[in-house]
Amino acid sequence: MKRRTFVGAAASLPAVSILSGAARAQAKEIRMIESGGASGESIQKGYIDPLKAKTGITVVRESPSSLGKLRALVESGQTTTTLFELGSGVVLQAKKLGLIEKIDWAAVNPAPMFPEAKNEYGFGYQYFSTIMAWRKGAKEPKNFTEFFDVKAFPGKRCLPDFPHYCLPFALQAAGVPIDKLFPLDVDLAFKKLNEIKKDVAVWWKAGAQPPQLMKDNEVQYSICWSGRVVGDPAFGLNFAGGKADLSYIAIVKGSSAENKAAAYKLFYEMSLPENQAKAAEVISYTGPSPNLDPLLPKDKLWQFPTSKQNKEVQYFENAEWWAENGEAVNKKWEAFKLSL
Repeated sequence: MKRRTFVGAAASLPAVSILSGAARAQAKEIRMIESGGASGESIQKGYIDPLKAKTGITVVRESPSSLGKLRALVESGQTTTTLFELGSGVVLQAKKLGLIEKIDWAAVNPAPMFPEAKNEYGFGYQYFSTIMAWRKGAKEPKNFTEFFDVKAFPGKRCLPDFPHYCLPFALQAAGVPIDKLFPLDVDLAFKKLNEIKKDVAVWWKAGAQPPQLMKDNEVQYSICWSGRVVGDPAFGLNFAGGKADLSYIAIVKGSSAENKAAAYKLFYEMSLPENQAKAAEVISYTGPSPNLDPLLPKDKLWQFPTSKQNKEVQYFENAEWWAENGEAVNKKWEAFKLSL
C-alpha cells in the first residue's frame, strides 16, 4: 500500500486510532532472507541499523537464500518473510514464476541510483565483480587475451565451473570487445575454452577456492570474485574486462501492505550514499548510488566494483539473455565438461 493511501485512510479515524496505528507501524518487525556472511553483516550495519534508529522498525535477517526456498515460501502461503535476496538472473525467473511483488518506486522515493539497480521487481543493493587475479610474483596480464595466453603468461589456471562466468571472458580472449559480447557467440567461446582447457587445473564451484589455490601455488591465475582477493597482498588483480553484476532485494509475493510499507522505508535507507559507505566498510562491494565515490576512502577506491575507474572497464551481466538461452547453454557446458 502506498504511504499516501495509508495516510488518507487514517485521516478519517479518531485521533487515538491514528496514534496507535502509527505506534504499531513504528514497532513493526519484518523478516529478510539474504545470502549471509559478510554481505549480510553489511546490510545490518549499512541499512538495518539506520532504519531502526530512525523509525523503530526491526528487520530480522536469516540466510541463506535460494530460488527453491523462495518458491517454497510462496507456495506454502506464508506471510512472515517480506524481503528476499536474489541474483540478477534469478529475479527474472522469480518474476516469471509469480514469486515476487512489483516495487512501488514512488513510495520508496529513493535517492539517485544507477538505472540498472532500479528494477521493477527488485532493489539492486550490492554490486559485485568477477575479475582476473594472479598469485603475487606471476607475470601480470592486462586483459583477457593475455590471461588466456598460456605461452606468454605461463602457469595453471583456475576457472569457474559456470558458463555465465566463463563464456564472456573466453569471447574477450577471442577478440570480442565488452560492448559487443551479447548476444553471446557461444560456439566461438567454447572454441577458445578448448584451447586453454589443458592448462586449467581446477574448475571451481565455491568462491573460497581460487584464493586458496593461488596461495597454495596450485594455480597461478584465477577468475574469481573481487571481494575474495582485493586488499590481500598475496594477489594481483585487474578489473579490466570483468563482469559487474548486482544482487537484488525483492518483496515476497503475498506480503501485507503494512510489511511492504516497512520494506519501502528500508529501500530508502539502502539508496542513501552515506549508508552505502557504511556497508562498504564491511565488504568491498558497493551500493547503487552514483554519488558514492567521494564517501569512500580514496586509497581504497580501486577495490570497489562501482568506482568510476572500475565500472567503466567492465561489462554488465545480461540477465535477460541468460534467462532466454541459459538452459541450452548449460547443456553445451555439460558436454564440454565431459571432454575434459
